[in-house]
Amino acid sequence: MAESAAVNRGVLGWVERTGNRLPDPVFIFVYLIVALVGISIITSLSGVSAIHPTKTNPDGSQLVLGAQSLISAANISRLWVEMPKTFTHFHPLGYVLVVMLGAGVAERSGLFGSAMRSAVRRAPKFLLTPVVALVAMLGNHAADAAYVVLIPLAGVLFAAAGRHPLAGIAASFAGVSGGFSANIAPGQLDALLFGITEQAAEALVPSYDANIAGNWYFISVMTVVFLPIIWLVTDKFIEPRFGKWKPETEEAAAQAGGNPDEPLSEGQRKGLRWAGLALLAVVGLWIFMTLGPGTPLIDETACPDDKLAAGECSMQARLSPFYKSLVAAFLVLFLACGWAYGAAAGTIKGHRDVVTMMTDAMRDLGYYLVLAFTAAHFVAMFNWSNLGLISAVHGADAIKGSGLPLPALLGLIVVFAAIINLFVGSASAKWALLAPVMVPMLMLLGVSPEGATAAYRVGDSATNIITPLMVYFPLILIFCQRWQKDYGLGSLTATMIPYSVWLLVSGLALTVIWVYAGIDLGPGAPVEYTLPVSGG
Repeated sequence: MAESAAVNRGVLGWVERTGNRLPDPVFIFVYLIVALVGISIITSLSGVSAIHPTKTNPDGSQLVLGAQSLISAANISRLWVEMPKTFTHFHPLGYVLVVMLGAGVAERSGLFGSAMRSAVRRAPKFLLTPVVALVAMLGNHAADAAYVVLIPLAGVLFAAAGRHPLAGIAASFAGVSGGFSANIAPGQLDALLFGITEQAAEALVPSYDANIAGNWYFISVMTVVFLPIIWLVTDKFIEPRFGKWKPETEEAAAQAGGNPDEPLSEGQRKGLRWAGLALLAVVGLWIFMTLGPGTPLIDETACPDDKLAAGECSMQARLSPFYKSLVAAFLVLFLACGWAYGAAAGTIKGHRDVVTMMTDAMRDLGYYLVLAFTAAHFVAMFNWSNLGLISAVHGADAIKGSGLPLPALLGLIVVFAAIINLFVGSASAKWALLAPVMVPMLMLLGVSPEGATAAYRVGDSATNIITPLMVYFPLILIFCQRWQKDYGLGSLTATMIPYSVWLLVSGLALTVIWVYAGIDLGPGAPVEYTLPVSGG
């Protein structure tokens, strides 16, 4: 039996005990839906509303968004009629199912365990945490695939090194989600956020052009700052709370690849060689589809050569099909490598074994599907009620009237984004709601659109890892329960709170110091901004 997941003392012990006494997460979402319905009725009857920051009525008048009762005829009809669509269109569901089909073969064939064991046998264990955290932060370029692929692999990697797999999952989750905006180079998230920023800034300056690298310097330093924090919190605080890991079942021991000090068998070594060849083949195939004839993974119409040369659009637009194909790429990669390994190592005798492994992987996701059903409906109904948008608009208006100095104002934006993130999970969706108010507001106060975007990103990242409303939070809980069956919602929340607090504090300090120092956020992107004077 594994040792206790945590020492039940102090604030975190209270959070864990309280959280684990809560009902099953499936019913937590059911109760939240019931509470949401009640709140929507009260706010609707009270006339709670907000003026939409970007949309107007057909006659040009301001569009007033009122709180919508979820028991209105329209919303009741929507609930029952769109129930299949609400579930199947839940954002992470498709990504999880597709990737786990391939990952199930790679895991059950023994590839993950043998590969990780081989990698860590002679590697210094003290470097494992920073490597996992850094790869997790850089993995943000793979977007949703980073959650589905890197986080469970981190658990396997830690277990193969004889360390607690839950500590590996925590460090990777902190890197992927807590360090969501930290990276050494701009990526698709930058393209997405700055597209929204540019549109918002054009409300004041119609000719404003956002630079996709507008936060490059800032997010690079975020990576340098966040890495030692995740390393320190994991090794000095989180892992000691878990205690020494002992596999609860033979299956858990097999996932870890057995004794990390035991040498691999000849069959396992042969399997790894075959898997390596399969990896090269899949990578070569994706390179060919990206750069070869016809370039099916590059959309040249999204950014023609003349516009690219003139700087009117970025290569990120062209690469959109490539980024979107990464989920399928991981399916093919894991399936090919797992099959190749199993065929050489003797753990896969034929195609029927592959089908069985994929079936078992889907069986393991049964609970997640039930949880995703309730979570999908809560998220959808929250959007139908308009309460998220109304809260965001009124919060932004309150910040506008605060009259704070510039550094404190941006610090407040960080905290505000962190709080809003607890209720509205999607980074782009929140920014689409907040940017039309915040960007022009801050431009009038002397803050550049790039500065507003940077402050928002810091707050948005820090609290991702402690809110069950983040769409991947239930999935991370499932990953943890594969190693420790009694690991509950309170356990995961208590584990991630120290990361969230320190990432928020360090990100807030970085933002304030950056503003005081007057350092550019990216190439040609200062923090302060002066509105251009228009001609008469």
